[in-house]
Amino acid sequence: MFRTAMTLCAVLFAASGFGVVAYSQLASIPILIAPPMERPGYLQATTDPEFGTSFTRVTDPGQLLAPGSLCKPEYCRHRYSSTQAWNADQSLLAINDGCNGICFLDGRTYIPAFHRPMSDDCKWHPVDPELMICISRYAIYRWAPRNDVKAIVYAPADYTNLQFGPYKGNLSFDGNRLVVVATNRAGALVAFGYDLSTKIKYPDINLSSLPGAHAYCGISPSGRYVYCFHRTTDETEVTYIFALDGTQIQYWPEHHRPGHGDMTIDADGSDVYVGVSKADPDKWHVIKRRLQDGKVTDLIPAGYGTHVSTRNIRRPGWAFVSYEGTRSKVAGSPGYAPFYREVIAVRIDGSGQVRRIAQTRNAKRDYYSETHASPSPDASQVVWSSNWDQPGGPVADYVSRPSWPQTASGG
Repeated sequence: MFRTAMTLCAVLFAASGFGVVAYSQLASIPILIAPPMERPGYLQATTDPEFGTSFTRVTDPGQLLAPGSLCKPEYCRHRYSSTQAWNADQSLLAINDGCNGICFLDGRTYIPAFHRPMSDDCKWHPVDPELMICISRYAIYRWAPRNDVKAIVYAPADYTNLQFGPYKGNLSFDGNRLVVVATNRAGALVAFGYDLSTKIKYPDINLSSLPGAHAYCGISPSGRYVYCFHRTTDETEVTYIFALDGTQIQYWPEHHRPGHGDMTIDADGSDVYVGVSKADPDKWHVIKRRLQDGKVTDLIPAGYGTHVSTRNIRRPGWAFVSYEGTRSKVAGSPGYAPFYREVIAVRIDGSGQVRRIAQTRNAKRDYYSETHASPSPDASQVVWSSNWDQPGGPVADYVSRPSWPQTASGG
């Protein structure tokens, strides 16, 4: 009876896309083999044959993506899993890599809208759909890309080489706070919080005093904490959590526990980081870690998950995981999560509930051929990259459109 129930559960899990499966049962779900499928044509709506989810190829490497902008033949894709690709009302979708600046697509039809040259680090404002917040080497500024209008917010005389992370920084969920990494007058590398609404700069955190090399810093979603990822001299990737006043709150000495992830606000209002652990006792698991005290919640057993995104700030409670690997690797790893070349969503409450989004058919070869799945603010769309089983082949972006229950939590 138990075996029959498990088999039925697995069948429903594969067919429906939703899985009410306990954490302990995740590794026992059958591995789904992606059936042969031709690469969809550009802007051609297609249905995933296993999950029934509609998806569309939204870029065409090597072709004109917007007036005056020829996308690279090697790749034409969104930026990264933890960088929001859509603006706040999802009317625009940003394609950063391979576009010689930023190509903006209609956020729902994916038809090219316009192109803007841009070399600074810009992120969508999470509330105002008309704005991006950018950091150049010398200033923080607001940018309205539709009209190409820029307005400087903060241009400090005492700091140079300003950075938004670098690369992995985001804004707080209300769009008010961010973290700047910069070089001060003494030549030291520092990080500090800045409030765009009140124009308040918070005290410096001396990154130069930390052993090893700086990787990136970012503001927590609530705006209360500064998260800094650091590499020590033996290549261990450790984490520091600071308050805005520079007081150290936490130090996580374990290697990459977690990393390649994203921050969100949990059901109890806590800031948490969800990502992939590379250290015992949960090596290669997807875990959640609370910033204020370091408490860990195991979300998915060990597997070939590579990146996690929680850009779904309007539908909290889920994290989107990109899986690479191959069927043979998963089959040869007993107890591993049964996902390869796939995008899934997992509840971050530790229940093991999973939503299967897409089989990516992506044969990872280098950085630009990584999947980097990233959801829209309300999780109604998920962008991901794939070379469609052609190692070294052109990498395009695809958008899946999963359906969700009517409740905001997806439950």
